[in-house]
Amino acid sequence: MPQEILISAKQTFVLGNYEDGALLPGQIRGRTLCTLISQGTELGWANGDVFPIRPGYAAVFEVTEIGDDVDGVSVGDWRFAMGQHRSTQTHDARHTLALPDGLAPDRAVLARLMGVSMTSLMTTKARPGDRVVVSGAGPVGFLAAHLFAIGGYRVTVVDPDPVRRAQAGRSGIADCRASIGDASDLTGKVALVVDCSGHEGAVIDACRLVRKLGEVVMVGVPWRRATEFSAHELMQAVFFNLVTLRSGWEWEVPMLGREFVWEELLEGYNNAPHSVFGGFSRALEWLSEGLIAVEGLIRHVTPDDPASLYSDIARRAIEQPFIVIDWA
Repeated sequence: MPQEILISAKQTFVLGNYEDGALLPGQIRGRTLCTLISQGTELGWANGDVFPIRPGYAAVFEVTEIGDDVDGVSVGDWRFAMGQHRSTQTHDARHTLALPDGLAPDRAVLARLMGVSMTSLMTTKARPGDRVVVSGAGPVGFLAAHLFAIGGYRVTVVDPDPVRRAQAGRSGIADCRASIGDASDLTGKVALVVDCSGHEGAVIDACRLVRKLGEVVMVGVPWRRATEFSAHELMQAVFFNLVTLRSGWEWEVPMLGREFVWEELLEGYNNAPHSVFGGFSRALEWLSEGLIAVEGLIRHVTPDDPASLYSDIARRAIEQPFIVIDWA
């Protein structure tokens, strides 16, 4: 019987059984090769109030079954999806992507975390050549720094953790600093700060750092209060520095792109030049081209003991930024 990781109660991770139902038209199913843990998000879910929760962020699976009305997919294909931590995957085929030739599954799942900040890359007013500061070099921030570097921006990473700074530096991000205070030489020169820390102090510092009419995008989730700063301090920084402070909500763009449908124009603008899955596709391409160095930064684990695994994550006992569960 297939198995899955469940959050059965507050901070309680267990392995449970489940049964797959019949495939619906448009769906595909396969055996899971690996899934990716989104550490902050999944620990945040475990602090909620409604259970059970089926966690998971990304999966790569090998197709074993194909439903009706599916084109372009064959049994044996490896597909990327936003999948849960379970031993089989069932998805609408349109919500999956083929892996580029030669891309390993444990690399491909990173495209999901790249998508978190890909939306900011799609929507920012900053342009290639501008200075960008990424605050917080955890998994999302590490990949955000590389996305903007690939896009031609001059990137600085800020994180108080020397291990994270060293990992970013070894991967090719040359300018890594311990705090925004250490980046005072950049005050008034930064077009965009991408905050991946979720720390209100970092956001206030970012609003003081950017140039006039600069942007601060909050990609990190503010799970809990970290300081005693007041809203007045934030308002002052935003008002007097003419800052655009906004959410880095990844779902700001549509899930899928589409062409113009002339018959539907009266319902509004229906062309989507950017989309969530367009971002995933671009991320998979960049990973397959080797544009992001992740050697030594992926920890492979098994699903056998979820309680111990997530306890290690909560204690930050795993040094690597990316944790991949091997189901094969």
